[in-house]
Amino acid sequence: MNKNHRPLEGVRVVDMATVLMGPVATQILGDYGADVIKVEPPEGDVMRHAGDGRHARMGPMYLATGRNKRSVVLDIKKPEGRRALLKLCETADLFIHNVRPAAMRRAGLSYEDLCALNPTIVYVSLVGFGQDGPYAERPAFDDIIQAASGLAGLFVRAGYDEPAFVPANLCDRMTGLAAAHAAIAALHLRLRTGEGQAVEVPMFETLAQMVLGDHLNGQAFVPPIREAGYSRLLNAYRRPFRTRDGHIAVTPYNDKQFRAFFSAIGREAAFEADARINTHAARARHYDVAYAALAEILASRTTEAWLALCSEHEIPCQRVSTLEDLLQDEHLRSVGFFQEIEHPSEGRILQMRHAAQWSTADVGVRRLPPRIGEDSVEVLREAGFGDDEIAGLLASGATATPDAHGVREAGAKAAPAATGRDM
Repeated sequence: MNKNHRPLEGVRVVDMATVLMGPVATQILGDYGADVIKVEPPEGDVMRHAGDGRHARMGPMYLATGRNKRSVVLDIKKPEGRRALLKLCETADLFIHNVRPAAMRRAGLSYEDLCALNPTIVYVSLVGFGQDGPYAERPAFDDIIQAASGLAGLFVRAGYDEPAFVPANLCDRMTGLAAAHAAIAALHLRLRTGEGQAVEVPMFETLAQMVLGDHLNGQAFVPPIREAGYSRLLNAYRRPFRTRDGHIAVTPYNDKQFRAFFSAIGREAAFEADARINTHAARARHYDVAYAALAEILASRTTEAWLALCSEHEIPCQRVSTLEDLLQDEHLRSVGFFQEIEHPSEGRILQMRHAAQWSTADVGVRRLPPRIGEDSVEVLREAGFGDDEIAGLLASGATATPDAHGVREAGAKAAPAATGRDM
């Protein structure tokens, strides 16, 4: 079976997106075969510093999103750096950034500016809030959007003492996914129409849609027929259940699974007699009763005992994994999710393959996460710059190579040796 096909091969992306949501989007495009040119300021993307790494500017958060890209340093505050960026955009299919639109207009890098050079370019702006609303100029980070979107406040509705943040960059990653599929759709539209497109992807609206998609409830009707909030998700008992020796997730969802669970523990008669929980329609009104019953029952046996019982009766269940458990998970190892790769500057590193499996396409790792400016000379030469011009850009600081930064910088924390996980 030929797996040399790449879905986005031939698509060139000029990537001026930093931090996380943009790099997530462009990693997806790169995995699909696009030539992603990551344009960085001289100090590099801030996420290069996140987490503990062997060397400065090569931290684990960057390594997790930096594959299948080429790194070019361009200081767009310098006229020659800005001109070089515009030169790259002349032949690009897609330009993506997460700089405030007003700043991009001041820099002469708006959609109108790039469209004048390249009328078919797809221009993707990642913003915190939609630019036609009153929040347009507000700064936004993951925590800010978790608060604004109602996500943090849901914890109170679900029975916790106070609002909380999901301990993951959920908003950045959700918006990155939204940006990737918007970019691919815009490229597909261009194939049909021959026209470029300006696409704005806001974090706030993306997450508001996700939260309200679950919790609009009775507010979906005009006039509303009930308050917002889906009771199953806001149930105070909907959390990992305590067992005699730990915690477990158990989710009998339909009537068959609930009946099987209560039958397996010898309480089928009590289940059938309780009109609040013995049908799906009834449970939809009384999830608190159903989950409270599960909480009481599950506390009576060990985690292993419940895993065995639920598995035997095909009731959805899973132990609560730690990060360390996830790294050693037998399923992830068996499907080749983790890959250990030798990086030219960072040594042995752990990469996660693209989650989706394709039958006849290559969505694997073609390029390892580059050092800052690793591809500056190569990309500028491809864009038509001569050696003297490139030397001038290097001399002025408008571009740079890894040698200008130093791979081994003081203050970088040493990483542990490779663990020997399978490729």
